[in-house]
Amino acid sequence: MANILLIEDDENLRLTIGRALTKHDHEVCAVESVSAARDAFQVEHFDVILSDVNLGSESGIDYIQEVRESGYAGGIIMMTAFATVDDAVRAMKLGADDYLAKPVRLQELLIITDRVIKQQSETRRLRLYQRLDKTSQKARQPLGQSKAWIDVIAMAERLANIPVMNRSHDLHKSSGGALTTILITGETGSGKGVVARHIHDSSAEHNLPFVHVNCTALPASLIESELFGHEKGSFTDAKTSREGLFEMADGGTIFLDEIGDLDLPLQSKLLSVIEHGMIRKVGATKERPIRMRVLAATNKDLEAMVQSGLFREDLLFRINAFAIPLPPLRDRGEDTVLIAQAMLDQLRIEYGMDPATLSDEASSIISGHRWPGNVRELFNTIQRAAMLTAGNIISSGDLGIKAAHASESTIDHDHCLKFDFHSGNHTAAAVERELMIQALVHCNGNVSKAAKMIGMQRSSFRYRVERYEIVTSDPRVGQS
Repeated sequence: MANILLIEDDENLRLTIGRALTKHDHEVCAVESVSAARDAFQVEHFDVILSDVNLGSESGIDYIQEVRESGYAGGIIMMTAFATVDDAVRAMKLGADDYLAKPVRLQELLIITDRVIKQQSETRRLRLYQRLDKTSQKARQPLGQSKAWIDVIAMAERLANIPVMNRSHDLHKSSGGALTTILITGETGSGKGVVARHIHDSSAEHNLPFVHVNCTALPASLIESELFGHEKGSFTDAKTSREGLFEMADGGTIFLDEIGDLDLPLQSKLLSVIEHGMIRKVGATKERPIRMRVLAATNKDLEAMVQSGLFREDLLFRINAFAIPLPPLRDRGEDTVLIAQAMLDQLRIEYGMDPATLSDEASSIISGHRWPGNVRELFNTIQRAAMLTAGNIISSGDLGIKAAHASESTIDHDHCLKFDFHSGNHTAAAVERELMIQALVHCNGNVSKAAKMIGMQRSSFRYRVERYEIVTSDPRVGQS
């Protein structure tokens, strides 16, 4: 469905074409003159302009030149009863996408209109890819077999089924509605972008735009213009009108990565967009409705930022209606080795190298490492190993990670842990569980104090209490 501006001074033809387009599921604003068309543009956004060439004292061809010079990027189709090759060439040079001779055959008009709409959609996507970091557009299939990760993906796929808000194109009753919002939280590099893309790809809108906005990377002076677009002349360098990223995402998904880095004034404008489903370009006097799914992600504690006055509480309530907390890589068990091998396979293909595998020792080191940088740190490590290894086996030395040997923690007179490996192996998970239990015992079951004692965030500590099944009935722990 498209919103079409029809400019035709013949009333009967205007009604006939308008009815045909409406029956074809398009919204139509039908006007009789260029002057009325200018007024309509002040109120509404149009995907396609369908205009007669001869409109009394004004020319439709001159009008398309005017709208193109103002920055209009939608489709344009011209109609005339006096079709000549010169008219067609001039119209196409000035920005028309197609040309029809009168009398207009409605079936031909509908076919051409659909083709122009599809063409404009593809052009919009191309402009989007040119403006955004292409690396952020790569869809990566979520990879993992741990229960923690499977639960995350299951939640993402359930939320993908929530429909996006509908909008009205009615010229006099244009109004939006609350946009669908989902908040993805987790440490840096834990896969928030991968989950966001998976939500979009699993939704009914998967063939519509997915716009990834890195709120940290956009300059503060330009972020409002980038998000909402701007009108020609709205500021010094605004030579033409420009679509914003919200407009480009219309119908699909916009992903606001690191939303905690937005300043308070922009948070206020974002809240208004989410609540009302309306946007206004910089320098514009009118709003236009949009429909989309809004995904937000952060590695920050937004509740703490609210308490510090750095994040709007009402915005947090709005975006936190549906939340997906991501586990850090260290809590995903053998997923680490699985992901590492998949990365290695892909990188070797990209570098034109023979396949390689991880040695048992390398796999053990990868599995036992804490990975404070999560998947991003793992990727950098595997990339280095893939490039530098001479053979087809990645050894522990290729990783550049020091293994944690028992001899490094056997000095008991300094209150360090001492492990007896002669009696059997000790897993990192078991050690961490025991450390948490002892911290809880020492703090009489106070989770906040126990988490602080071992240098862990309370939310992470709570997550591990559930993961390791540390229950309150454990007599060593007491009330947790």
